[in-house]
Amino acid sequence: MNSRKEIPVLLLTGYLGSGKTTLLNKILANQKGIKFAVIVNDIGEVNIDAALIEQGGVVGKKDDSLVALQNGCICCTLKMDLVEQLKEIVDMQKFDYIVIEASGICEPAPIAQTICSIPTLGPQYVKNGVLRLDSIVTVVDALRMKDEFAGGDDLMKNNIDEEDLASLVIQQIEFCNIILLNKAAEVEPKDLDKLKHIIKAIQPKAEIFECNYGDVDLDKIVNTRKFDWETVATSAGWIQEIEAERNEDHHEHDDHDDHDDDDDDDEHEHHHHDHDHHHHHHHHHDDEGEAEEYGIGTFVYYSRKPFDLGLFDDFVARKWPRDVVRAKGICYFADERDMCYVFEQAGRQKTVKQAGQWIATMPKDQLDELLAREEQLRKEWDDKVGDRMIKIVFIGQHLQKEAICKELDKCLVD
Repeated sequence: MNSRKEIPVLLLTGYLGSGKTTLLNKILANQKGIKFAVIVNDIGEVNIDAALIEQGGVVGKKDDSLVALQNGCICCTLKMDLVEQLKEIVDMQKFDYIVIEASGICEPAPIAQTICSIPTLGPQYVKNGVLRLDSIVTVVDALRMKDEFAGGDDLMKNNIDEEDLASLVIQQIEFCNIILLNKAAEVEPKDLDKLKHIIKAIQPKAEIFECNYGDVDLDKIVNTRKFDWETVATSAGWIQEIEAERNEDHHEHDDHDDHDDDDDDDEHEHHHHDHDHHHHHHHHHDDEGEAEEYGIGTFVYYSRKPFDLGLFDDFVARKWPRDVVRAKGICYFADERDMCYVFEQAGRQKTVKQAGQWIATMPKDQLDELLAREEQLRKEWDDKVGDRMIKIVFIGQHLQKEAICKELDKCLVD
């Protein structure tokens, strides 16, 4: 009977030209005795060194979709059904480790979710080995990122699916646990330090390794056992800021509103009713001194009043500040008060999507039961609007917080 071997998987992300292909070649050429199966989007673009290819190593049926190497590794083209492709590789029982190169224009989260779900799909998927997501590694081109975030040249690649470079970089940085800051030698040390602080603002918990042309020690990215779904899914900077804001009980405003009541919950409730229903928080971090040197900051815009859709749309379309690198959060609108929306901005891309109805719309008996059970919900509950709120995190350089908040305040209605 087969013992169920664990097969780690590394998901490699990074936009076009970041250096993923160079890193893939280093992985394929490794001399550590690890037999990698590398799945890529386009095998023709990997340009595998011919000297590495095994005699007769191109074994694809019709389309040269698989290349076998002398060291026991293979490189193959990504198929439509990733689940079945991974099962095929596991069933071969020849490989120690799988690397998947994600497209330069895709988000890593859905792929990661697919990989993590495979062991639960049925016994046939674990018969010859159990897949385990080992790491999500994002490769970032330091030079291009410096130019983009310095407000320099337009680095869009012919309008890739209407998403700009900054948006792609941010989405890939947010959902990973290791970041390779590639081509680091091509950037001045001070600029490199600044980039690290920007990355840390976007994704505070990922490890950052500097490298040049993919010259990273494989031990830093392979067999790390460092991927944890819950940690990665909740570690993006905007999520951390929202959680910090939630836990603060809004003391800044309580301090100068002359409340004598000692009950934190009551203060929280009074604040919502008595003080124009909005406030703005800035959070302090351990490395804030260095971050402030580069003008990198974050704050949360918060309101219990809704936005006027037309006014908010005008602000986003015509008045959006250039110093914002990333913004994300929840909001609602006066003409549709029961619906919660997620607002998201990364680079030039801005979207508003429905996220479902507010808890306040539940039938009263269900609502009372939920309020009795959920302490956090009770703390945030407002007698007038329930759980409805606007809470948007802003991350950026030299943020004009007061000006941004003033413009957003103009979008609020009763």
